[in-house]
Amino acid sequence: MFVFTAPSGAGKTTIVRHLLSHFEFLDFSISATTRAKRDHEVNAKDYYFLTPQEFRTKVKNNEFVEWEEVYDDQFYGTLKSEIDRIWAKNKHIVFDIDVRGATNLKGMYGEDCLAVFIKPPSLEILIERLKSRNTESQGSLKKRIARVKREMGYENDFDQILINDLLQVALKEAEFLIEDFLDLKYE
Repeated sequence: MFVFTAPSGAGKTTIVRHLLSHFEFLDFSISATTRAKRDHEVNAKDYYFLTPQEFRTKVKNNEFVEWEEVYDDQFYGTLKSEIDRIWAKNKHIVFDIDVRGATNLKGMYGEDCLAVFIKPPSLEILIERLKSRNTESQGSLKKRIARVKREMGYENDFDQILINDLLQVALKEAEFLIEDFLDLKYE
């Protein structure tokens, strides 16, 4: 499995989408969340959108591999059924998740998991990217920026650090990471 993580706005979703379109043997792990669906998002494609109560019930029933309450009543997690769905197709799983979920998955799957931290060129550029999205209220943007600053401290907990300064270079480097990891696994 391949776990890509980064602070919000660092480009992990762009990189993951590129890898999925480039490699047929990869499939995307759809996370579950309780956050509000954005206009362009599709349930069961971008996320499994759940109510906080539905999420808590699944936690109680031990249906998650990992989960976290990121903000008050805003949960994210990986359903065990999602991993089973992808492995049943004989594909490698690609995750696009937050740093805590990524460290949890790496801890569980060890050498079968390549964990990549995508780092922005600077904190200032990352904050500008978040502001330019225009998807956040001032209050939620403030919370997100505070979280970004904490998440930047996790970078050394991962197998690889990929700096997303020039997108085309970062995309090619991500391809190489996948190819190198699979070559090592199949030697």
